[in-house]
Amino acid sequence: MIDVKATLGEAEERMEMAAMYLDEQLARIRAGRANVAILDGVRVSSYGSMVPLNQVASVTVPDPRTIAIKPWDKKAIKDIEKAIMDSDVGITPDNNGEIIRLSLPQPTEERRKDLVKQSNKIGERTKVEVRNARADIKDKLKKAIKDGLSEDLEKDAEADLQKIHDKYIKKIEALLEEKEKEIMTV
Repeated sequence: MIDVKATLGEAEERMEMAAMYLDEQLARIRAGRANVAILDGVRVSSYGSMVPLNQVASVTVPDPRTIAIKPWDKKAIKDIEKAIMDSDVGITPDNNGEIIRLSLPQPTEERRKDLVKQSNKIGERTKVEVRNARADIKDKLKKAIKDGLSEDLEKDAEADLQKIHDKYIKKIEALLEEKEKEIMTV
C-alpha cells in the first residue's frame, strides 16, 4: 500500500525544486541593475580546464550600474575577458590591465517589456512543472485505491495535494511579480 505522507512529500519536493529553478533563472535576467548572478554561467579557461568565473577572480558590484572583476592571477585577465565575450551575457568588458569592468546600460522601455515577457515565459514553464507534479501524484493516488487505499484517505490526500499546489503557484506568482517590479523600475 502507498504511503500518503511520503507521496505528498515527494510532490512538495518536486514543486519546491521548480520554484528554486525559477528563482535561479530570474536571477540571471539582467534588469538594468548590476547583479553578479548574470555571470554564473561564465566559464573561464584556467590552467587547461574550464572553471566558473568566481574561482579565478573576485566579482564585486561597486555601484548599481557596474560589475568589477579582479583576477587573482593577472595573467588570466585575457582569458576572463574572452570568456565574457563568448558567453551570452551581452556586455562588452572594459579592461584597464588590472580590473575588468562591465558597465550595464539602462534598458529601454521596449527592452524592459521584453525582459518581463521572458520572465513570464520561464514562470509559465515552472507553473506547468508544478501542475505536472500534481497530476502525477493524483494518478498515483487513484492507482493506490486499487491497491487498498480507502477512498476517504485518497480524497483527503488529494485535498492536501491541492493546498500544496496552490501554495507553490502563489510563490511562483510572487517571484514573478517581484522580478517584474525590479525590471520596470527605472
